[in-house]
Amino acid sequence: MTEVSERVAVVCPACSPGVETIHEVLKPGGQATVRCTECSHVHKTAVEDESEVERSVVVSQSGESLTATVEGPPGERIQVGEEFVVDTDEALMVVRITDLQVGTERRTESALMDDVETIWTRAVDNVTVNVTLHPESGDETRGIEVQVPGDHEFEVETTEELGDEEFTVEGIHVRENAVGYPASKLDRPGDTVEAKDVTRLYARDESSSAWSAW
Repeated sequence: MTEVSERVAVVCPACSPGVETIHEVLKPGGQATVRCTECSHVHKTAVEDESEVERSVVVSQSGESLTATVEGPPGERIQVGEEFVVDTDEALMVVRITDLQVGTERRTESALMDDVETIWTRAVDNVTVNVTLHPESGDETRGIEVQVPGDHEFEVETTEELGDEEFTVEGIHVRENAVGYPASKLDRPGDTVEAKDVTRLYARDESSSAWSAW
């Protein structure tokens, strides 16, 4: 069986100095020896190494942890807050990086893929949001959890009907690593936060008002 040589797209100084053409790799390496398939000119050129590294991913979802792996170029820089798709045994999930482990006891917010040992993440396509509810009158509060898509927007002074629960949002605590918000706690009418960026909602319990009518 004839071995097919590796091919790369690079500029040819002889026939195409401004546009990449297909070249055969005669001798690989940082400065590879290549031959242009258009004019057969042989020359040396820098060829990026396309090999990828595999890294462990820990996914946190609803208090549980899942493990998976992800591949990427060794020279790619990743950082806390970035989102990507990971294929776990359970499903394809969109996750957000929360921490990067680059040594046994060392964690950082930004690193090259080649230096990373473990990528710590949390699922953000479907999330569980903690809600503290208080009745319209009285001091008794109760806590609930609601499951919503990660891009579901909660808005201050907007009433939500989720399952058997109905409540009006009064304040939103934003996650520490979330970006694009003016403060860590929002309570002005019209303030909105995506569910994946919420630490906790504080809301008026409209369900309790309905019950009190009986």
